Amino acid sequence: MKVAIQGIPGCFHQIAAINYFGKDVDVLPCLTFDELVNQVNNEATCDYGIMAIENSIAGSLLQNYKLLQKNKLKIIGETYLRIEQNLILPKGIELSEIKEIHSHPMAIYQCDSFLKTLPDVKLIEMEDTALAVKNLMTKSAVAKAAIGSLLAAELYNANVIENSIETNKNNYTRFLVISKKDTDSLKETNKSSVYLVLDHHKGSLAKVLDVIAKNSINLSKIQSFPIENSNWQYYFHLDVEYDAYRDFENMVLQLKHHTQDIKVLGNYKNGKPAQEA
Repeated sequence: MKVAIQGIPGCFHQIAAINYFGKDVDVLPCLTFDELVNQVNNEATCDYGIMAIENSIAGSLLQNYKLLQKNKLKIIGETYLRIEQNLILPKGIELSEIKEIHSHPMAIYQCDSFLKTLPDVKLIEMEDTALAVKNLMTKSAVAKAAIGSLLAAELYNANVIENSIETNKNNYTRFLVISKKDTDSLKETNKSSVYLVLDHHKGSLAKVLDVIAKNSINLSKIQSFPIENSNWQYYFHLDVEYDAYRDFENMVLQLKHHTQDIKVLGNYKNGKPAQEA
C-alpha cells in the first residue's frame, strides 16, 4: 500500500505511518496538507493519508479540520506519536564548531530550554525538520546542525549528537488516517469525528450536549469554526467515544432534530498514546 504524508522522508508523518501500518509502508511525500488531501482523493495515486490534527502542547491544526470538513474523505483510524527531537550534525563535525541550527519553527520552540545553553548559535527556521537534516549533507562554509527525528538522521547518514532535547517529554501529536472509503468494520469502532451546524435557537448547543450524554457517549473534543460568508455563525467539530456502535447511531439520529446539518467524518478505533495503552 502507499500512504500520503506531509513532509519528506524522515519526517514525523512517516514515523506515524510506520507506527500505524508497519515498517514496510510505502510513503508518498507531499509538500503541503492540501496536496496530501488531493493525493488521497486520487485513488490511483495512494490508498491512505496520514494527517497531523493536534499536538498536546501547540493545540489543534485548524486548517486540517477545515480540509476534512470540505472534502469527502473518511477518517478510518488515528495514532499518537511522542515527538522526540534530536540534535543532528554532519559526520566529522563537532558541536563546538556549530554556527547555525536549522529546523521547523515548532521544533525550535519545543527545544527552547536546550537551545538556551547554546546562546552563540544562530537559529534558522525551515519548513520541515527532515528537510533541515537532509540539507546538512550539502557543502557549506558554515558548520550547521539540525533538529529532527532519529529516522531522518538514519536516512541521511548524519550523526545524532544529543538525544531527546525537547523540553517537554510528554509531547504528543495525534495523527488521523484518512481514506476515500469508510472502514469495513463499523461495529468494531469506538470513536468518531462528527461535523454539525446548530439550529439558530437559544440552548441549541445545550440540547446537543444533552443528547450525547443520554446516549452514554463521551465527548472528548469540541472545536468551533466560523462558517464562510456567514457573519457570526459557526459549525462544530466533535470527537466522541462510545462502547457500542448502536449508541453512536442513536445519537446521530437524535442530533438531526437539533441541527441544520450533520455529517459523520468517520468511525474508527481509539488510538491511545503509548503511556495510556
